[in-house]
Amino acid sequence: MQQEWRFPNRATPEGSSAYYSVRFAPSVLHDDLAALLGWRHQVRAILDKVSDQGVARLKLQWWREELGRTFAGEPRHPLSQALQPVLERHQLPEDAFLDMAGRVESEILYRHPADEAALDAHCKQDLGALFELIARCHARTDSAGLQTARRLGGFCARVYLIRDSGALARQGRTVLPLEQLRARGLSAAALAQREHRDRLPELLAPAATRAHSALPESDAKRSMPGCIRARTAILESLLQELEGDGLDVANQRIGLTPVRKLWLAWKESRRR
Repeated sequence: MQQEWRFPNRATPEGSSAYYSVRFAPSVLHDDLAALLGWRHQVRAILDKVSDQGVARLKLQWWREELGRTFAGEPRHPLSQALQPVLERHQLPEDAFLDMAGRVESEILYRHPADEAALDAHCKQDLGALFELIARCHARTDSAGLQTARRLGGFCARVYLIRDSGALARQGRTVLPLEQLRARGLSAAALAQREHRDRLPELLAPAATRAHSALPESDAKRSMPGCIRARTAILESLLQELEGDGLDVANQRIGLTPVRKLWLAWKESRRR
């Protein structure tokens, strides 16, 4: 059953941004990266598959305990069994995985970031942590490189938040920091109502500007592995698409076609 977590797997389905970013990584890393993405996929799937908060927390705790078993060399789940040699081969830290689990727990408990700094930290906890692990798989272990990877992952997480804001608002989940909502006389619960959710384009305009400013300098981006650059290029294009459509995400999901993602990933892979 470990074979199901090889590339491509359910976390990297053909046509997805994750698929094309891994596709242009060195082939020797394809299965390793797919297993990493698989772990994030499994813990985040709890948010969509489990509606009971208590059950969701139990499932997340099981994955935390399974992570401990995996680092101890006693994995039980087929994904963990596929992941264990990846951890050893690249000397990956447990903290980055726990960061991703912590982000999921915050969403299970509806803990909304209080301000912009907290939102930035949350985004770096999620895809930022994943990008750090990806960078480590490419032998990037220097502090500056790992910080850049976290920033790029944080940028991508911000773009996904903007894209998914309509669906997240309907669920009462994180869209904007609480201080920004309160300044407009709103709350996360209020955004679940259609009359307030229709204000999302207005509310998200500053968020899009901040997402652009979250990107590191060009030289720092160019130093990153092609896998990370490809995913970032796709998300930069998606942000432009969202802005071009006036951030009209309240009742629709805006995305890029697989051909467009392929082109962007291929083009980025050719950069030196």
